[in-house]
Amino acid sequence: MPKVAIIMPQLGESIAEATVIRILSQVGDQVVADQEIVEVETSKATMGVTALCSGVLEEWRVEEGVSYAVGTLLGYVSATDEEIERTGVDTSTAIRSDEGVKMTAAKEENLHFAIDGDGYEESAPQVNPTVRGLAVPAGNMGAHYISPRMRARMDEMGLREADLSAVVGSGAGGRVTVEDLEKFLNYIQTWPSSNASPMRLAVADAMRRSWTRPLATVGCYVGLDAVLNHRKKQEQKPGLTLYLLRAFALAIKEMPEVAGFLIGSKIVHPRSFDIGLAVAVPDGVLVPVVRKVDEKSLAELVAEYDDLVDRARRRRLIEADTKGGIATVTNFGTFGLAWATPIPLPNETLILGIGAGVKKPVWDEQRGTFIPAIEADLEMTFDHRVVDGGGAGLLLRRIVELLQNPEKL
Repeated sequence: MPKVAIIMPQLGESIAEATVIRILSQVGDQVVADQEIVEVETSKATMGVTALCSGVLEEWRVEEGVSYAVGTLLGYVSATDEEIERTGVDTSTAIRSDEGVKMTAAKEENLHFAIDGDGYEESAPQVNPTVRGLAVPAGNMGAHYISPRMRARMDEMGLREADLSAVVGSGAGGRVTVEDLEKFLNYIQTWPSSNASPMRLAVADAMRRSWTRPLATVGCYVGLDAVLNHRKKQEQKPGLTLYLLRAFALAIKEMPEVAGFLIGSKIVHPRSFDIGLAVAVPDGVLVPVVRKVDEKSLAELVAEYDDLVDRARRRRLIEADTKGGIATVTNFGTFGLAWATPIPLPNETLILGIGAGVKKPVWDEQRGTFIPAIEADLEMTFDHRVVDGGGAGLLLRRIVELLQNPEKL
């Protein structure tokens, strides 16, 4: 019977590879068209690769835990001529994988080298890393000037400047040399280690890019009693984070310049008030985007919000769910944290976070006494190139005012 190739599909506009995490069908199994036969993980979601037609799974060329480039051959399904004619699948697909790239983000052998005089001999086959970066402990000394030789070596091993933070330099002015790097890699070679997931590496890359900007954080207290009392009266119970999301969008709409991003000599302002929502998942964070938050009431947002959170936790978001946000909200109070300094995404200027609510005595001017109230810390981190402390403070105070009057949300 003719063979139909199973190819790693294009899983998103910016996705170049995916990691096979679970093989769902075994060789010899009967499969049907559109049946999920292998589960893969990208930096943003978990999704299934389906069979193009019905037939018998003849061969797998993949391993669980290994990353494969888009277009790589994953296996074959044998199908009848009638089935091929019915589905119109192409049996002459050019196969890339036989000469294609098999990438293992889990393997680190390419990072260990033996010093041999002035040359450096690899002690394991070179594997080009697909996500740049090597996780190392933070140190007090690092590289300032990087020589062309050192830069070439870093490119060869997939390292960035931040990865040299733990390496003590012996060169002029504390400069890290190639010899320093090799010595450090040999030193940590026997340390316990674990494989970073695609999600962890994607978060690391985003945070590196975010940290190239001058970021600052402002904060204040916010009373939560008004929101909690309002929530009790609602048929659908909006979560505290949803109140925060709505207040954030309305405040930004009043001051859209604070959510712009700097490109050259221009500040590009938001054209739609779409706000991201940070959702913790194993080994990382996903940020689905709630659309047109300024135009929808709390009641209208509940179903959309709940659906995005549910699909994010199950790693079932599509690329469109995570694109186009102008700012992000994060509720780190769910982890029992009182305060934090969240970092905005590289393409965003603002991120708003709220800590855990705490009951404390608060002075009531009208009664002339202390009364019990629930308060939380509210923090906002911003790109200081676009917004100054005063502007950030005004935005934060407006958010607090809206939260004190939840009926306006």
